[in-house]
Amino acid sequence: MSTHNIDEFSEFDRALVAALQEGLPLVSEPYAQIANQLGVSEELVLERVASMKENGAIRRIAAVPNHRALGMRANGMSVWNIVDEDVERIGQMMGSLDFVSHCYQRPRWLPTWPYNVFAMVHGKTREECLTLVKEIEALIGTSCNGNDVLFSTKTLKKTGLRLRRRGESPRVSSDPLSQSSSGSVSTSTSA
Repeated sequence: MSTHNIDEFSEFDRALVAALQEGLPLVSEPYAQIANQLGVSEELVLERVASMKENGAIRRIAAVPNHRALGMRANGMSVWNIVDEDVERIGQMMGSLDFVSHCYQRPRWLPTWPYNVFAMVHGKTREECLTLVKEIEALIGTSCNGNDVLFSTKTLKKTGLRLRRRGESPRVSSDPLSQSSSGSVSTSTSA
């Protein structure tokens, strides 16, 4: 996958990404509506989205459900001390589990923080999350040298990356806690 320099985006690409990151319209032909909004054909919108996905500028377009609104009241970031040579294999396995929403590798900060793989687990209760973490433990076996679960206590902000328009300043509130999301279903354009 190639890296796409955001400065190389055309004005149209920027406008298209800005429209996509607001969420797809809930209509039968959302790309046609976005095309109409941008004053171009639906074919051009679909072509540019496919091109940006192919060159890595956009990783995916997906629904981002609000897990709390769906009854998943507990979520825990499970953290794992995985043997270095097994990280790729174990990470792929964890990421493929239907109850893991995202999984990634991070550096250890020894001696304080021995964990190098993180996997977010969602459940209706903390007990359900802990049961799911035990399932992961059973799958990992001897590749794990310890783990823990960090439970969320409050959602402070939940959005995907937002591409600013050329020359636009970052939006900063004097009260950062006022920026938490409404929790509605939205789309995610991972750039």
